Amino acid sequence: MQLPLRDSTVMLREAVVDDVPAIVALLAADQLGATRDGMTGNEDLQPYLHAFDAVNADPAHLLLVADDGEALIATMQLSLLPGLARRGALRAQIEAVRVGEDHRGRGLGAAMFEWAIAEAQRRGCALVQLTTDRSRTDAHRFYARLGFVASHEGLKLHL
Repeated sequence: MQLPLRDSTVMLREAVVDDVPAIVALLAADQLGATRDGMTGNEDLQPYLHAFDAVNADPAHLLLVADDGEALIATMQLSLLPGLARRGALRAQIEAVRVGEDHRGRGLGAAMFEWAIAEAQRRGCALVQLTTDRSRTDAHRFYARLGFVASHEGLKLHL
């Protein structure tokens, strides 16, 4: 699907296996990702390829990339989570959103979220949720502009 931006149009599409190195580069190109993502050789790519296969095989997950015709410039994952809470409501979870630094400020992130929210509605979701690190204050302001509310406290246990 085409996403119109302020100064151009980009293609938002489902990722394919050949996109994995570019997606990893986007994940690793920020202050948090730099400490936990990235690859220096083919061996480092293997866990990402395994994860891609799992995501790609499950219709409840969409790994998306934005392509400007020359390179992948953004990525996000949309996951559909069934549950019993809220009268059996289906939830959409948006994760791993990254827009390449040179492509920020053009409306790409907002266009991607607009598409993801519309897709969640189309699939019958009752709400869209996301998690974001507390240190990502710019992202918090961005999500608030899109209408997201910090309504819950999230906790993690690293295994």
